[in-house]
Amino acid sequence: MKKITILDTTLRDGEQTPGLVLSASGKLEIAQRLERLGIDIIEAGFPASSQEESDAVRQIAASSLACVAALCRASEGDVIKGWEAIQAAESPRLHVFIATSELHMAHKLHMGKSEVLDAIRSSVSLAASLASDVEFSCEDATRSDPDFLEEAFAAAASCGASTLNIADTVGFIMPEEFERLVERMVASFGSSAAIGVHCHNDLGLAVANTLAAIRAGASHIEGTINGIGERAGNCPLEEAIMALEVRKDYYQVQTNINTKAIYRTSQRVAELTGIPIPAVKAVIGENVFAHESGIHQHGVLSNPLTYEIMTPQSIGKDRSTIILGKLSGRHAFSDRLEQLGYKLNENMLNKAFDEFKAIASKKSVIADEDLEAIVWSQMVSPLEEYKLETFQINSSNIMKAMASITISCNGRHITEAATGSGPIDAAYNAIMKIVGGEWPLESYSLKAVTEGMDALGEATVKVRHDGRLNTGKGLSTDIIEASILAYINAINRTLAVRNETTGC
Repeated sequence: MKKITILDTTLRDGEQTPGLVLSASGKLEIAQRLERLGIDIIEAGFPASSQEESDAVRQIAASSLACVAALCRASEGDVIKGWEAIQAAESPRLHVFIATSELHMAHKLHMGKSEVLDAIRSSVSLAASLASDVEFSCEDATRSDPDFLEEAFAAAASCGASTLNIADTVGFIMPEEFERLVERMVASFGSSAAIGVHCHNDLGLAVANTLAAIRAGASHIEGTINGIGERAGNCPLEEAIMALEVRKDYYQVQTNINTKAIYRTSQRVAELTGIPIPAVKAVIGENVFAHESGIHQHGVLSNPLTYEIMTPQSIGKDRSTIILGKLSGRHAFSDRLEQLGYKLNENMLNKAFDEFKAIASKKSVIADEDLEAIVWSQMVSPLEEYKLETFQINSSNIMKAMASITISCNGRHITEAATGSGPIDAAYNAIMKIVGGEWPLESYSLKAVTEGMDALGEATVKVRHDGRLNTGKGLSTDIIEASILAYINAINRTLAVRNETTGC
């Protein structure tokens, strides 16, 4: 399959997002994550813009194994500063650009076509004398005269540019138009240079245009993680990459990307930039693998392919999520109860589902704790097979804690002692000796439910048994007693729901 080279410009174009400022350490971390993701070229920044930017690019270039690019305007000063910043890179690239549209040339550059061509020749020639890898981009290429665009690319190619990049700087072009433009440039230069595209998302077409360019013969694409960048941002690379992956049958191309690193890379970029990922964002949004509609939930539970065209694991996410709400059906409700360790008979399930629907009409999302409350309060009146009688705790900061617990069961009093890393751990170890079997603690929380020095403490625990989580609660003015009661409560509820007894 044809290889597509990917340039990531999160650290350069992405940082041009209004209000976004990345620290040097943040930039370095993102560069390292991009390298692990399998990005071919990391555009580390625009060295001529400031000394701080130049220093950050230099640090990334010195520490990265990937190809590192520096962006330069078509001027001698920019090219020299760019080279100084990236020359220590294992694979340095100088990326030279200049605008070629009549609008930009007249109102921004104040240059004629001949002057622009002269600037291209001189800057690209200088860049090629310094670096073996030179990319040239026409800014606002999609609003440029195609004949002049071809002249500009010819000038750059003749002076040593090996990648010719078409920038849709303002997200103006339509996919069909872009495909024709790329086809023309591939026909003219494709045998001697890689044809690349850099698409912005002003009309929401950045991914569509990037994919259209690949179909037209482009072998180099550019974009950012999460699509960040100026105005509406750049082509979100995770979307373009997964489109190529999911529809490999259609595009017949391959990349070096490790798709399983996409999700964590995306999340970390969001954290470091402070730009949140919308829940409905393609590929990486939290809702992509979340299902609330009853029809969808039934389908996904039967076979995920019914509503998922890629697996969450393919982008590095753990699993799909079934969101229980007012649109959820009985199938998803029952499945979630079983995951929580509750196997209800048909009558109990019907009553529980009716109660769930009543609550869901008032609450947008139903949490596991809500489900457990439904089961416990409406359906289950567990017998207290085990009941705390007495406890004694010895704990200090110079030796392990020791607990002695006495529990009654069917009229019998059973006492066991155990040690632990703290008073709660010791008490739970003693209880496990009495009950038998494995009841490891998965989570523990404690909160005050009243005020004052004699406040009631409520302990909540999640205990795993036979592969399922079981919740228990305990209430007392003594937080150790509350913790012990919560643990015993989890055990009792588990046995009651499953109609099990120990025969102690």
